[in-house]
Amino acid sequence: MKLYDFSLAPNPRRVRIFLAEKGIEIPMVQVNTREAEQFSDWFQKINPRGTIPVLELDDGTLISESVAICRYFEETQPEPPLMGRDATDRAVVEMWNRRVEIEGIGAVAAVLRNTLPMFEDRAIAGIPSGVPQLPALAERGRGGYGIFLERLDERLGESRFIAGDGFTIADITAFVAIDTALRVEMGVPEARANVRRWQAEVAARPSASA
Repeated sequence: MKLYDFSLAPNPRRVRIFLAEKGIEIPMVQVNTREAEQFSDWFQKINPRGTIPVLELDDGTLISESVAICRYFEETQPEPPLMGRDATDRAVVEMWNRRVEIEGIGAVAAVLRNTLPMFEDRAIAGIPSGVPQLPALAERGRGGYGIFLERLDERLGESRFIAGDGFTIADITAFVAIDTALRVEMGVPEARANVRRWQAEVAARPSASA
């Protein structure tokens, strides 16, 4: 078993934090997306979509997409639970994680993909060229990120963690989104006190350095 990873990419980091919380260690193979290695012949055989992370099981099964990979490890090692304990809990965690993915990760990705030089002519993940950056999408992403923080702050005024009293994959997704946003100078305003309280608590967990 091995994980195709890149230490500087946000989605693989979500998996690494998940694994750290579970206490699972597996070999990692680095795929340098800054140098477009995901489009190399050798990696295209592993994932023709040209995205990371990808988990390769011992029987050769290949699983891409961060949440799908996390689901595999949740099923094979249920403790500690990071995706819910029962049907209701799992649905609530999934609901919040999807919201964070769409509103948080989505907004940050729009800004990164449409501003950073490394994404020039490939503003959509998995497409090697021919997709120009659009400043209007970056601007909309910044606005969307502000709305995301506003909604997250409201939620964290009601709950210690995003999906309830326990730490879950939803917190991992949001933490990575907020950390990644710093690359394009989008921080958490002081007015979002609940987010800042939560952010400090998550950052203090050993898994945050994964």
